[in-house]
Amino acid sequence: MKVIKNSILYLLIVTSIFVLTHQKLSAQGSAGVKSSIEPRYLVDMNTAGILSRGMFAISTEHLPDGVFILKIDVGIFNQFNFGIAYGASNFIGKGDMKFYNYPGVNVKFRVFEEEVSFPAILLGFDSQGKGQYFKDLKRFEIKSPGFYLVASKNLNIMGMLSLHSALNYSLETNDQDNNLNLIIGAEKTIGDQVSVVAEYDVGLNDDSKLIGRGRGYLNFGVRWSIASGFTIGFDFRNIISNRVKDSFGVDRSFRIEFAKNIF
Repeated sequence: MKVIKNSILYLLIVTSIFVLTHQKLSAQGSAGVKSSIEPRYLVDMNTAGILSRGMFAISTEHLPDGVFILKIDVGIFNQFNFGIAYGASNFIGKGDMKFYNYPGVNVKFRVFEEEVSFPAILLGFDSQGKGQYFKDLKRFEIKSPGFYLVASKNLNIMGMLSLHSALNYSLETNDQDNNLNLIIGAEKTIGDQVSVVAEYDVGLNDDSKLIGRGRGYLNFGVRWSIASGFTIGFDFRNIISNRVKDSFGVDRSFRIEFAKNIF
């Protein structure tokens, strides 16, 4: 089983390297006023943004405890995206890597396009959690969103201001905390290449005091389009110290994304 898990992650990494080295860069990044790629995530929150048909995106996240997550997303149709993800804790560090039990999937279907007086509406499913995986509770430190419905609206205010709200139902319910959850968030562009993002996960499905205290999760991030197709980001999670066993305060993490049209 360990060999299989190693093979899955290495295959995803090799695929990512192959695409990066055999394609000419042609897309803009996903941050700033001049971005031509719709942002699909804030920190952990999915937005109503999607990849256009024929676009391919590779992203990595590097979280505390040596957690590494690799995601690959493809725009199958203009309103439909499909992605897979896989990761491990202690990927960076010493000792054995602790691979996640299964790859995650992320399916997005945008039901309604954004209009002047109406937000974009998207239905999705995302089974990839983040952080450490607790086998006794059968859940991730940051629960996977599961099924979700999200609305996103862009406003032209000193650049671009994007507002997002979502309802989600995670399938990680072995902790007996199976409530419908609410998340709100925003993104603001700062100049041509930089955006800041913020989100508040109310944590209605993580307030049993096994992992979460009931305060919810406040997260903040910065995005920078550094080159054609490339965006990097720095994230700060758990700003209001919601986790029961917190001893180090705010989590710091780093992400990289590359996207381009391939068909």
